[in-house]
Amino acid sequence: MPQDMTLNVNGMTRTVRVEPGTPLLYVLRNDLELNAPRFGCGLSQCGACTVHIDGKPTRSCVFPTNAAIGRKVTTLEGLSPDGKLHPLQRAFIAEQAAQCGYCGNGMIMTAKALLDRTPRPTEAQVRKALGANLCRCGTHNRIVRAVLRASKEVA
Repeated sequence: MPQDMTLNVNGMTRTVRVEPGTPLLYVLRNDLELNAPRFGCGLSQCGACTVHIDGKPTRSCVFPTNAAIGRKVTTLEGLSPDGKLHPLQRAFIAEQAAQCGYCGNGMIMTAKALLDRTPRPTEAQVRKALGANLCRCGTHNRIVRAVLRASKEVA
């Protein structure tokens, strides 16, 4: 039976009526119209659906919405609340790292978590951090360059 659930998404309080256990990804995309998180595999394996829950990268395709109550959910849209792009978003554009764009959300959200804990990562650290995010179009090297470029701006 659907229930009202109040969530903190990108700093705003939002109430949705959904079945408990509904994947957060569905609520973000279908109810809140936040379309940056993508449905990739639905199995927490590709990373296209990555969002931050209390600052930690989380695969929203397998994260129950009711588990997000009382926590801070940040999507890619939440990285630029004032309309000014985050350094990672600017670096992805500068390096032309979003060839097909499908993995871009997960790559940026995972890279954001990396830069939050390691502001000046090495190339090896970037590759390791992004290792669980799949890129189907082959721009992985550009993505790594973009993260390294952004790290110079955020550090």
